[in-house]
Amino acid sequence: MDLKSYLSSRRTIPSAHLGAPGPDAQQCKNILTLASRTPDHGKLVPWRFIIIEGSARQALGDLCVARQKTLAQNDARTLTDAEIQKTATCFTKAPVIVVLVSTAAAHPKIPLWEQELAAGAVGMNLLHASQALGFSAQWLSAWMAYDREICARLGLSEHERIAGFFHIGTPLEGPVERPRPDISEITTNWSAS
Repeated sequence: MDLKSYLSSRRTIPSAHLGAPGPDAQQCKNILTLASRTPDHGKLVPWRFIIIEGSARQALGDLCVARQKTLAQNDARTLTDAEIQKTATCFTKAPVIVVLVSTAAAHPKIPLWEQELAAGAVGMNLLHASQALGFSAQWLSAWMAYDREICARLGLSEHERIAGFFHIGTPLEGPVERPRPDISEITTNWSAS
């Protein structure tokens, strides 16, 4: 498929509809290499990756459930069985999870915002690269991406942030189209007059 056709038909398949096989180690390396070919002002590479696969996916879900219970207890709230189940299984559907970490930090010349945009561009490229290698990927976040304890347990330093969890696998179902923006409603022309 040519690039224009691909971009005009690209859709996300939910992680619940991604199964085995997932990318192997070499395919993951290829995906991450392609994803990293992105604009990067100052060549800072303000991102890094964490790969979670196999039993580590369930271990991360269990870690998140324990944290969720602590947070609920601190708020004097009782979790429902559905909430616990959703968290427990959120990383077990797709065979490979790639955590995209933004390592953006203060720099004398490169604004933080530009570094964060570079990490976002890596995320979009990660979706495209997964597709190029015959897989599909969904970019998700959820509460655990913003929880400092979960971030610390994943090895993030204080200034690092999770840009997203990328669930990668083989599509078990076809994509479903969703409404897209009317470009004329979100585009203006500027003139100096």
